[in-house]
Amino acid sequence: MSINWIGKLSVFPRLPKEIERLQELAYNLWWSWNPDAQDLYASIDPELWKRTNQNPVKFLREVGQQQIAQAAQDPDYLGRYRAVFAAFDAYMDPQADTWFRRTFPDKQDQIIAYFSAEFGLHESLPIYSGGLGILSGDHCKEVSDLGLPFVGMGFLYPQGYFTQRINANGDQEAIYEKIDFAEEPVTPALDPEGNEVLIQVNLPGRTVYAKIWKIQVGRIPVYLMDTDVERNAPQDRELSARLYGGDHEIRISQEYILGIGGVRALRALGYDPKVWHMNEGHSAFLGLERVRELVQEQGLTFDEAVEAARASALFTTHTPVPAGHDAFGFELVEKFFWQFWTQLGISREQFLALASHDQGWGPQFSMTVLAFRLSAYHNGVSELHGHVSRRMWASLWPDTPVEQVPIGHITNGVHTGSWLAPELRALYDRYLPNDWLAEVDSPEVWEEVGSIPDEELWDVHERQRKGQLVAFVRERIQQQYRRHGEGPLRLERADTVLHPQALTIGFARRFATYKRATLFFHDMERAKRILNDPERPVQIIFSGKAHPKDEPGKALIRQIYQISQQPEFEGRVLFLENYDMNIARHLIAGVDIWLNNPRRPYEASGTSGQKAALCGVPNFSVLDGWWPEAYDGTNGWAIGEEREYKDQATQDEADALSLYTTLEEEIIPLFFQRDADGIPRGWLERMRNSVRTCAPRFSTRRMVKEYTTTYYMPAGETGARYAADHFALAREMAAWKARVRQAWPSVQLRVEGELPTQTVVGEPVEVTARLLPGSLEPSELAVEIVIGHLDEEGVLLDPVAIPMECSPDPGGGLVCCGAFVAEDSGQLTVGVRARPHHPALIHPYEMGLNRWA
Repeated sequence: MSINWIGKLSVFPRLPKEIERLQELAYNLWWSWNPDAQDLYASIDPELWKRTNQNPVKFLREVGQQQIAQAAQDPDYLGRYRAVFAAFDAYMDPQADTWFRRTFPDKQDQIIAYFSAEFGLHESLPIYSGGLGILSGDHCKEVSDLGLPFVGMGFLYPQGYFTQRINANGDQEAIYEKIDFAEEPVTPALDPEGNEVLIQVNLPGRTVYAKIWKIQVGRIPVYLMDTDVERNAPQDRELSARLYGGDHEIRISQEYILGIGGVRALRALGYDPKVWHMNEGHSAFLGLERVRELVQEQGLTFDEAVEAARASALFTTHTPVPAGHDAFGFELVEKFFWQFWTQLGISREQFLALASHDQGWGPQFSMTVLAFRLSAYHNGVSELHGHVSRRMWASLWPDTPVEQVPIGHITNGVHTGSWLAPELRALYDRYLPNDWLAEVDSPEVWEEVGSIPDEELWDVHERQRKGQLVAFVRERIQQQYRRHGEGPLRLERADTVLHPQALTIGFARRFATYKRATLFFHDMERAKRILNDPERPVQIIFSGKAHPKDEPGKALIRQIYQISQQPEFEGRVLFLENYDMNIARHLIAGVDIWLNNPRRPYEASGTSGQKAALCGVPNFSVLDGWWPEAYDGTNGWAIGEEREYKDQATQDEADALSLYTTLEEEIIPLFFQRDADGIPRGWLERMRNSVRTCAPRFSTRRMVKEYTTTYYMPAGETGARYAADHFALAREMAAWKARVRQAWPSVQLRVEGELPTQTVVGEPVEVTARLLPGSLEPSELAVEIVIGHLDEEGVLLDPVAIPMECSPDPGGGLVCCGAFVAEDSGQLTVGVRARPHHPALIHPYEMGLNRWA
């Protein structure tokens, strides 16, 4: 007789009343940037906490009842529990004294909607691929800390981004595992009536539904859509399965749902955002949905609706790499939008022209161009990236000097609470002012790192953080070797990789080719000499993922892994598989120096180096992204020069030589220069300078404050002005712009007389021009002298516009007079232009119309 089982039952522990709020806290990611909160779970069962990937929801489903009961009876534990929840309740108090409440007390109800294709909130929720997602997650956490009225919108990918496995040959294998939402800090989103929210969008030939989930990130909600619902066809249930997966049709489907479905989701949830922030172009279709709403529900024309929608929209572009900007063929766009443009009241040709961009091989529908067209505010993510973006997209504003193209910049930062190692936080608690965590963007606060004794700073870094890294890496390498089927000798060797006293270099990021992961091995013999010096040992740890379809990126991983297996490099070169936020936290605080060598100027910002600097790890980087703003000669090292080269091979050669020379002559000698106590005093000074100069300036505290004052509040104000009196100003500006564009060919401008060929500093130079305004009123034009210095590519650097005074000329037209003064010697370039002028223009150059004399 066989045994017949009638079923299986999952049994979860019951939380005693004394600690029952652990469940509540698990569903608010506030715990993820508060080490004391994390310790409430970890201290119950440290091994289980690690095994569940530091996920408190999963942890509470698996922890033993006896361990929970013991914690509830432990006076020390209960004391820590009460302290954590006192801090949590004070933080979540609706009347908490936040920066935003103090600074903008009358804007508490003006919701900012933030759209992003990925959110890197915690490693246990793998819905991020790299820097864009980590930045989005840090942005949300800082917004919570500062108290902004804010909601996030994105996708909850059931299979997330892939799990990376490196096989014995070094090949990257992408493994997709379905996320069990019951084990994640997500709950169904509810509308104002308490009902779960399901939205719908029309894709070619069918209706697709998406369920809305909610993640609570401190004070703010992040809403995530999921198409894996029963009402969808099997192929549509897979639409949102993977981040950045599938072909162009899958991609446009995801972006259709993100943009258009995201707006509908917020409406269904009861939100009426006053500011809309597109974090990269993936969500640009949200602008089309907002325009459709205004046309269909408010009776506006298409042009009027565009003016109203763009007035409250911000677009942040994140990549100077052309391939990083999504663009779709017109046939594919027509397949998805052939019914949509009729709802906008425009033709097919008008719709496609809205985002048409020449890709070199022909025009396509560019998501970046669409985002620019449907937003009045635009920014890059570092000062250099702002310059690069203005050059890259200057064609959208024809005949406008590149540096006057309306794309600004706000340099990225990192969320201090999320990335500062707990041991360093405790050290800073002892030596920085009491309120330092509330003032992390204040340079004065960080000056106090100079008071930390050398011995204590070195002990935290070398013994604690670096010691933890060594143990962590050895464990991970052993796991990898076991999976490869290695024998006991190889496993034993894995337990000795990494020399605890060696100079340890960290390189971890997305494996895109422009990041040049293998530059260190440009000269293999020189690399061997550096790594194998018995007196001054050096080792390097790599980690990162390549997109599953990026064969060149995967080849770089294979090359590094195979190098790491060669006898000359074994134990000195390591590749850690499956890079995630957990690995990142170990590396940024445990290595001695952070290496970054992208091909300039393709790094928009980069934030891994900012995290390392916060933890006292100096940067060794190409002067790209954020590093040109940070580097001062005392807080790290630079690779190469701030210039461009005739070809990539020349650039690689020059940067590799700089890398080797700086390592051999500066970095390695300084690291191994020890006093009688074995303390590297000079190196510690670099560590302090790294923290002191980078921690305040490259924090998300500074970044979000800048977004708020530079973009969010102005966008809220212009959006309200354009919407007032049933969109009176939007209607006026649409009509005015149409009239200006029609009349523009008739505008004429010429300079009277000749400009002198030379002058002296401080001497006024007068300029006279004659303007024929055509059918426009003189008040509708601004006439300006524009001066600056041309670079070798013909780009006018630091342009200055000087208004000219215009008066009627009896002979017809207007005479315009002005003067400029040269403030320094050198070659000065001078021009005179007329441009459209209206007091309600959001940016003076937004129309991209210029008439040069």
